[in-house]
Amino acid sequence: MRQLPFFVYGTLRPGEHNHDLFLLGRTESEVPGRLSGAVLYEGPGYPYAVEEPGGVVCGELVTAVPEQYGPLLAALDRLEDYAAGDPGNVYERVARDVARADGTRVQAWVYVAAPAVAARLRTRGKLIEGGDWRLRGV
Repeated sequence: MRQLPFFVYGTLRPGEHNHDLFLLGRTESEVPGRLSGAVLYEGPGYPYAVEEPGGVVCGELVTAVPEQYGPLLAALDRLEDYAAGDPGNVYERVARDVARADGTRVQAWVYVAAPAVAARLRTRGKLIEGGDWRLRGV
């Protein structure tokens, strides 16, 4: 498996409650990024990215320390209730292009709402306008 960076947009962002629990000491870099083709919805204390043409989600591109990559990937999969091929997933881990602040694009792992969750959010969810978890309710 390729060691892609991770795009984080909610509780794993710097200053949020899961950042230090999962990322502190395990990353080489954390830089601003933007994911096109997705929008954010409110969840119970965390957001869901839902793939949607025309949307943009703000977050950080996180590059893991190489020797921490495997353990970090496993920890994030557990946090996001993701298991490859499991129809009960809350999130799916997908490779998507993410733009850095300078405009360069890189492939990164992104946890997006699983299809059943995304369908529910599209009909009954609360959209986070502007696609930035930090600015919700502002």
